[in-house]
Amino acid sequence: MLAATSAVLLDEANEFLAEHPEVQFFDLLIADMNGVVRGKRIDRSNLLKVYEKGINLPASLFALDIQGTTVESSGLGLDIGDADRVCFPIPGTLCLEPWQRRPTGQLLMTMHEMEGKPFFADPREVLRQVVQRFTAMGLTVCAAFELEFYLIDQENVNGRPQPPRSPISGKRPQAVQVYSIDDLDEYADCLRDILDGAHTQGIPADAIVKESAPAQFEVNLNHIADPLKACDYAVLLKRLIKNTAYDHEMDTTFMAKPYPGQAGNGLHVHISLLDKDGRNIFAAEDPLQNDALRHAIGGVLQSLPASMAFLCPNVNSYRRFGSQFYVPNAPSWGLDNRTVALRVPTGNPDALRIEQRVAGADANPYLLMASLLAGVHHGLTHLIEPGEPIEGNSYEQVEQSLPNNLRDALRALDDSEILARYINPDYIDIFVACKEHELEEFEHSISDLEYNWYLHTV
Repeated sequence: MLAATSAVLLDEANEFLAEHPEVQFFDLLIADMNGVVRGKRIDRSNLLKVYEKGINLPASLFALDIQGTTVESSGLGLDIGDADRVCFPIPGTLCLEPWQRRPTGQLLMTMHEMEGKPFFADPREVLRQVVQRFTAMGLTVCAAFELEFYLIDQENVNGRPQPPRSPISGKRPQAVQVYSIDDLDEYADCLRDILDGAHTQGIPADAIVKESAPAQFEVNLNHIADPLKACDYAVLLKRLIKNTAYDHEMDTTFMAKPYPGQAGNGLHVHISLLDKDGRNIFAAEDPLQNDALRHAIGGVLQSLPASMAFLCPNVNSYRRFGSQFYVPNAPSWGLDNRTVALRVPTGNPDALRIEQRVAGADANPYLLMASLLAGVHHGLTHLIEPGEPIEGNSYEQVEQSLPNNLRDALRALDDSEILARYINPDYIDIFVACKEHELEEFEHSISDLEYNWYLHTV
């Protein structure tokens, strides 16, 4: 029996069943390579069996493209007979789904080999392997996400999204109105239910702010001293937001760039490192004099080009970049500077941290975190200096040098010696194979713009 089926976890399940006799079904969830949640729905009578013996799902779940089709070039499909692996519960993720009309619970899972060891192609396991490097150093990673999204209408216009009508005014928002309280009021019921649902599910969401486009918002999660759980919360928060919006007759998108000419959706990450006594090793009155902070930044900047495929994993991801939208396109850093890739907020010397500002909301949180922490560890162990921080507008001082398209990003990842030391090269091969498959499908399609430009002109 695996550790995940300990008596303590069985107690967790029994207590939940006793407290919620009305719950008849449970959704067993696991996030695939794209961060898309998949799984099974079971009757409550089978919940304890899941804790004791797990559930079987095919390993090919981690070789699915964005359309949910197995990418055979990954080697996880027919080459292995589309064989099953076993999935076990993640402690502390059993909770209610507050949007369901029929009381339903949910439980996040992680995949293992049949003999018990974690399955290497589960993105959560990819992250766990990197986190172990910090554990060996006596360090704990403290992390938090900021997740941006758009509320959109359930009715598209010619297949394109549009802002939803306000439940208050009946109008569709058109203006940017960043940080507008009035815009929060326009969708207050839905946004309140998102925060209430997060509290019900134990997701540490503490604020929602209006972002830089019509009906665009950001949810902030609290820092927690467990990067795996921070990613669990990010995955579950996305699902909560989508389903809560449905209840309010709206839809959502986490697409990196849903509207031309408007801001894209980002997924910012804040990290700090705690020593054995719980002290932040980045803390300092003068950030420039903190060796650990500088070296961590230096390592992330050095590994950033190779990490782009994890931070921006889709063709659409690269449409988000632009100086007017505060999306950095070069490996840069600075103090309290939102034009750089790595920002160091300096308000509280004891809470100094690194904020990564490149990734899009379409990134898989586990893979994003794994690549970020790989860079941090690389910097700490190789004492890499980051250069001078940038003051002012970095777009006017640093030329774009990060990969600006998915093909170049995949090449950089495939060739990276740094990331190959932290992330199993077999997993990198699977990721690259799946994303190259998506890219080929995209490039073989013919867009409306091509017909408009070329059909009657060439």
